[in-house]
Amino acid sequence: MKQMVGALVLALAVAGAARAAHAQAGKPVTIVDANLVTEANLAKLPHMNATLAKAVLAKRPFKTIKDLDSALGSLSKEQRTELYGKLFVPINLNTATDMEILLIPGIGNRMLREFKEYRPYTALAQFHREIGKYVDNTELARLEQYVFVPVNK
Repeated sequence: MKQMVGALVLALAVAGAARAAHAQAGKPVTIVDANLVTEANLAKLPHMNATLAKAVLAKRPFKTIKDLDSALGSLSKEQRTELYGKLFVPINLNTATDMEILLIPGIGNRMLREFKEYRPYTALAQFHREIGKYVDNTELARLEQYVFVPVNK
């Protein structure tokens, strides 16, 4: 059993590294990637317990934040919003749906429009430049951790 868990953790780390190699990802400040968090750390997050943590881990890997949101369906919308301040699946700035963007805590319709207005993003620096017009550096750093920009080779 421990070998299987070890293999899964390694596979998820490799998958995360592969995505990072082909994308510019925001630096985590207050959140962890739902595909990489350990069971013990997941169980410590708001509104989580050992049973829910096991259920969430059983559904990994999450391709999108919508998949994680579905896995957390037993939590209320307010509980999930609070949890997403600590746990998330980063979204592709160029392809994220309105629903995915709106799952970022604190994002409303105005910021949704701003995120989408500057598509396609070619680099995270573009996100900084454009979204930085509307928010301060602290908020920009918070928002950055929820997103990534694919790198075209």
